[in-house]
Amino acid sequence: MKRLENILKTVNVLNDVVSGEKIINGVAIDSRKVDDNYMFIAYRGHAQDGHQYIDAAIDKGASVILLDDASYIRQSEKLIFVLVDDARESSVRIARSFYEDPGTDMNVVAVTGTNGKTTTVKLLYDLFSDLGYSCGLISTISICYGGEEMPAQLTTPDPVSLQAMLHDMKELGITHVFMEASSHALDQGRLKGLKLRLAMFTNISHDHLDYHKTFDNYIEAKKLLFDDLDQDADAVVNIDDPRGMVMVQNSKARVHSYALKRPANFKGRIIANDIGGLQMKINNHELFLRLIGDFNAYNALAVFAAATCLGEDETDVLIRLSKLKAAEGRLDIIKEEGVEFTAVVDYAHTPDALEKVLECLKAVKKNDSRLIAVLGCGGNRDKTKRPIMAKIAARIADQSIFTSDNPRDEDPEKILDDMTTELESELQKKTVRISDRKQAIKTAVLIAQKSDIILVAGKGHEKYQEIKGQKTPFDDKEILRKMMRGEDM
Repeated sequence: MKRLENILKTVNVLNDVVSGEKIINGVAIDSRKVDDNYMFIAYRGHAQDGHQYIDAAIDKGASVILLDDASYIRQSEKLIFVLVDDARESSVRIARSFYEDPGTDMNVVAVTGTNGKTTTVKLLYDLFSDLGYSCGLISTISICYGGEEMPAQLTTPDPVSLQAMLHDMKELGITHVFMEASSHALDQGRLKGLKLRLAMFTNISHDHLDYHKTFDNYIEAKKLLFDDLDQDADAVVNIDDPRGMVMVQNSKARVHSYALKRPANFKGRIIANDIGGLQMKINNHELFLRLIGDFNAYNALAVFAAATCLGEDETDVLIRLSKLKAAEGRLDIIKEEGVEFTAVVDYAHTPDALEKVLECLKAVKKNDSRLIAVLGCGGNRDKTKRPIMAKIAARIADQSIFTSDNPRDEDPEKILDDMTTELESELQKKTVRISDRKQAIKTAVLIAQKSDIILVAGKGHEKYQEIKGQKTPFDDKEILRKMMRGEDM
């Protein structure tokens, strides 16, 4: 509980507000999370206008409404309306004030980039937990702290939810928090003012242009994470990516680089790479990792760099790093007893991610085996990447099965049309269309032979399929396991 007048000192209030001794019990930007005597913050988001939910918030018990559209203000003895120039920006300040900026008392690490965020933060969380620290995780897959794991709604939570989580973590004595920072969150200022101990950049490639419109805008959104760092923070960037150093231009933080191909502060080299794992050298230390692929070599190197910057012993980090597994749905290898082929589930849903995972699996498969790819493209999302992803799959895989991902409100067949429209005739011979995802996976299992590798891409950790506004249970991993065992065929 906090006094309203103290919280309002952090924002520029445009109307006369008589707060008196008013106490508020909580803050919410989602009307469904409002309770008695809450402040509800209404603003126009990318998809919805929070002002439309003011009445719903009041019905739930809101007594203070903070907004930036004066037309929604009404005279009331029971309600207090607070007008500001930018309610979205004010929500960040209000949340930090109400929860007393808990991030300042913890080591908060944020990771941004097109690919690798989820695996990197999960590896960091597991590594520092193994080192004996009390840790929190905020990722695309889940939110973990205090011995509990909750499903994540967004890659990066809204500013109120984020500050509430950090407050809870601080109360539990958590010292290290590892979180993903999405481009949407950075563009919308959800992390604005958050005290970061370290920020990391993995890579950047074609994605989210339905939101950002241009690639330059996408790059600038990622760069915001480093623009806001203090001089006592560390920035760790992948300089094998041509935009690595762009990210830290004008950053006040201490800059550290990592790379596999170029000289860097943290240098890695792949010695061997097969379906069983990676053998690497990191800063002249040799180790074996239970991860596969070049991109996981980058992820492991990034984790080593971050841990070292956070003051951990290099040898201790490497010993523990060698025991860790990738995050769920990220190059998730599935083997069943008596089955001679291997299945892999991966979240790859961008051209760059798909190309990397296919090239990785092609490199580790045996010469006499085939790589079979099952993939689709999401509905109501960036359409320009659909033909690109189809070409990548058809070019690299020996056999590609195009299917539904999360079609959402679009016709699955129309999405498949978009994917295949630019395929040359030679590549078309290596592809088949099966819009039913379960049947597509079944087909891949039926045609797989000894030593073949099946990649089911696009959904990874997701346990549902979204069609016409309805989410129905659908787990690529579980379906694969059952089919590989001869069940549900």
